[in-house]
Amino acid sequence: MARTITYWATTAIAALALLGSLSYLTGSEEVVKGFAKAGYPQHLRIVLGVAKPAAAIVLLAPGLVLLKEWAYAGATFAWIMAFIAASASGEPIPLRTMPLMLLLLLSISYVSRPSGRRVATGRA
Repeated sequence: MARTITYWATTAIAALALLGSLSYLTGSEEVVKGFAKAGYPQHLRIVLGVAKPAAAIVLLAPGLVLLKEWAYAGATFAWIMAFIAASASGEPIPLRTMPLMLLLLLSISYVSRPSGRRVATGRA
């Protein structure tokens, strides 16, 4: 039971963070400036604004086991790059560490997944 609660709590928080990326699509001045400060092109804002919420939906949806692996991988890469970009652009420590905290939650979600949300390995 504790494993199930751990899985759903960490997955829900990670998914909420990923869904928050819908704000990238607004084109607000703050979002545009943030991407520019990190040295990212603006078209990446659009790609991430679609891909990250899609990953959140896949993580929460039943089935789609192979897509879940891709969602975990994509979110991992996105948050590693967010940490690197925040560090390189001189963001304050709390903003630098936020992607690492989300990555930790995502990792806990990944290792605590129920068997029905894992790709079958073919091992006995």
